[in-house]
Amino acid sequence: MNPYDLNYPRTADQVVIVQNTLIRQVYAWMGVGLALTAMVALFTVSSPELFRAIVGNKILFYGLMLGELALVFTLSGAINRLSATTATVLFLAYSLLNGVTLSVIFRIYTADSIASTFAVTAATFGAMSAYGYVTKKDLTSWGSFLFMGLIGVVIASVVNIFLQSSAVSWVVSAVGVIVFTGLTAYDTWKIKALAAAGAAGRKPAILGALTLYLDFINLFLMLLRFMGGRRD
Repeated sequence: MNPYDLNYPRTADQVVIVQNTLIRQVYAWMGVGLALTAMVALFTVSSPELFRAIVGNKILFYGLMLGELALVFTLSGAINRLSATTATVLFLAYSLLNGVTLSVIFRIYTADSIASTFAVTAATFGAMSAYGYVTKKDLTSWGSFLFMGLIGVVIASVVNIFLQSSAVSWVVSAVGVIVFTGLTAYDTWKIKALAAAGAAGRKPAILGALTLYLDFINLFLMLLRFMGGRRD
């Protein structure tokens, strides 16, 4: 008998096994995505010709960013129609493209400040993700609140492209840190809840990895605005 067959009631121990298995897969794929992003970013910035070819061409650079958005929407919206292999390839492709576009931070901020910000991000992410996984509270109410905060951050960021206000940028970053810190806990809790409801396998693991990957990267970028030491 398949212990993950949803056609019969599962014991509490079986639910825990499914939850632990899925969360391990999510973290593993998220780690692969982050590692790929970091390696591609370092490779891109270490090659002056490649870096200039990408960053110096605004059409190409913004085209890559639009490509990233398309991949995220495709993975999030069509996950049920995709095969596990296709979902995996799209996630890895997104991680690769994100590494290319994020390479610019190595030309803006010092390596030491990037490393220290990454460490703080990892510690914050780890603590909040652990909270989301072990808490017995129902975090459903967090979802709508954090979603509204996320929409506010996106709109304010777009508006500030034209305003170029340092004050607005500071406020957006501060709110962004709060939003993505909260989303880390909420999304981890949601993944655990989905596993309890029967979600298992590579596709939900990839979708969960993408969700937490985005939380981590955005939290890192928001913190970098406060902690990043700019190059002279």
